[in-house]
Amino acid sequence: MYKRSLFVKLLVWTLLATAIPFICSNLISYRSTSASLQENMIELNQKTMNIGMENMKKYLQELNQLSVSWYYDPNMLSYLWLEKPSFDQDTYIDRQLSYLFSSRSEIKLVNFYSGMSGQKYTKFNYSVFSAVPRQVLPTERKEDWTSVPEYEMKQVNGERFLTINKKMIDYPKPNVLGLLSIYFSLDEIERLGRQLLDPSHETVFLFMNNNKELLYTSSGLPDIRNMLEDEKPDLRMTGERQGYWYGQLDGKKGVFITVADQYLNVPLTMIKFIPSDFINQAARRTLDQSMAIQIIAFAVIILFTFILSYSTIAPIKRLIRNMTRVEIGQFDVEQFKTREDEIGILELRFQTMVRNLKDMIFREYQQRIEISTAQLKMLQAQINPHFLYNTLQSIGTIALRHRVDEISDKISQLGAILRYSMDFHTETVYLQKEIEHIEHYLSLQESRFKSKLFYSIECEPAALKVMVPKMILQPLVENSIIHGIENGLGAGTVHLDIHLDRTLTIRIIDNGKGMDYNEIEQVKLRFAEPQAYKQDAGGIGLINVLQRLRLKYGDSFTWQISSKPYEKTEIAFIIPIQEES
Repeated sequence: MYKRSLFVKLLVWTLLATAIPFICSNLISYRSTSASLQENMIELNQKTMNIGMENMKKYLQELNQLSVSWYYDPNMLSYLWLEKPSFDQDTYIDRQLSYLFSSRSEIKLVNFYSGMSGQKYTKFNYSVFSAVPRQVLPTERKEDWTSVPEYEMKQVNGERFLTINKKMIDYPKPNVLGLLSIYFSLDEIERLGRQLLDPSHETVFLFMNNNKELLYTSSGLPDIRNMLEDEKPDLRMTGERQGYWYGQLDGKKGVFITVADQYLNVPLTMIKFIPSDFINQAARRTLDQSMAIQIIAFAVIILFTFILSYSTIAPIKRLIRNMTRVEIGQFDVEQFKTREDEIGILELRFQTMVRNLKDMIFREYQQRIEISTAQLKMLQAQINPHFLYNTLQSIGTIALRHRVDEISDKISQLGAILRYSMDFHTETVYLQKEIEHIEHYLSLQESRFKSKLFYSIECEPAALKVMVPKMILQPLVENSIIHGIENGLGAGTVHLDIHLDRTLTIRIIDNGKGMDYNEIEQVKLRFAEPQAYKQDAGGIGLINVLQRLRLKYGDSFTWQISSKPYEKTEIAFIIPIQEES
């Protein structure tokens, strides 16, 4: 069977060697035909887009003439000069505003601010706006009108409008008589845009102003300005204001054709996207015809080769991927339908092996943690809690009787520490409890070291209510004091900083003896072992805390360690915030 497979492979490679020259010649012919068709299509579309740009400019000219129509009305100008409002003035301006509002069907709102009297006049389409959309109207402050753009896009209730803001100036005098704002729906612009494209495969975008506000798009695709800024297309100019570049739109490759112009100093940019599939249809048709005979000749052999190669190689590649995942410690292998041949048996056995290996590692990991926890509880339970509490209370009473308040306070703190550490029924606590416990511990250590130990704790109030595993701070602070300060210069500071964002970050910082590079790497290697921390490796310190946190939070828990001896040693925990917190 194996020799037969080799024979099939040899036959396939022989057929491919024969077919390659024919395929190469067809590809060369296809590329030359496609390039020629693409150049012709770019040139033809640029001519069409130039015509469409002229139609768009004519339409904008009609709208602009409508916005300046009041200049031809002497009565209107005379009323606009009045500084005190009157009935005749309000009636006349309101009537002219109504004429302007009804002059075109695409006008949905007209607003006018009088610069002399300060009056406001508004007409709007009640079927579009339930009330005057004050948030989209220009500012009423006359001194701010200079910053209002003449042409801009506004969006109200999910609908976009072209807005013309025309300042009424008494030429040649510089007096500003008012600000007229007209809001046009995009119905006419969409009609003009549909004349420029074949909606079955082409997409047109029209932008205005220097910041390229989207004036029109022929489809429901999002604005492409971000795409143009991120990709920085390779624009190839074919004229003074026209060019093209290749790119992708909505996952489709194609060519972007652009034509730029301006109207009354308002830049206009039109971009049309044509998919490469449409451009290459004619070239593909020619290629398909030339390759028809070759495809028929090789169809059966290629199909047979594909099925054989895929059915043989695909499972092997999948098995290699799964092996790679297991090598890096990821035991959730890719699921697949088991075959009944030798490869299927191999995959099935591999799945069984991975499951058994995962269960074995998890059981060993669980057992090590349980052993460590049991040993800790055994150490804690060596002293009878009730006897210890009663004894400490008696000593504290004697201290109070002799008015030695400091001794009483320290005994109370020691009692709180023992009560907290010997509570075997509680595994997770509020972070506030951990901080209170560590404050008692540091207070006792500060009394022991006198003026040689200084500590500080900073914690955001919101972090106090986060649930964390019990006894994760004291081992680290104890390491800082014993290994960093006692074995160092005998004096130093310990700082605990807790920050809550999307995660809980706990940092323990001291200026003690610190750790060198080899010691830090040794800690990282011991943490990376796929099993719980061994007791003979030393105590219940840093590694034990790290293993407990990894067991509870999994791979979402991360940590960092850095050290500069006698300057700064920092250990940081980044703990995910779980739903129960």
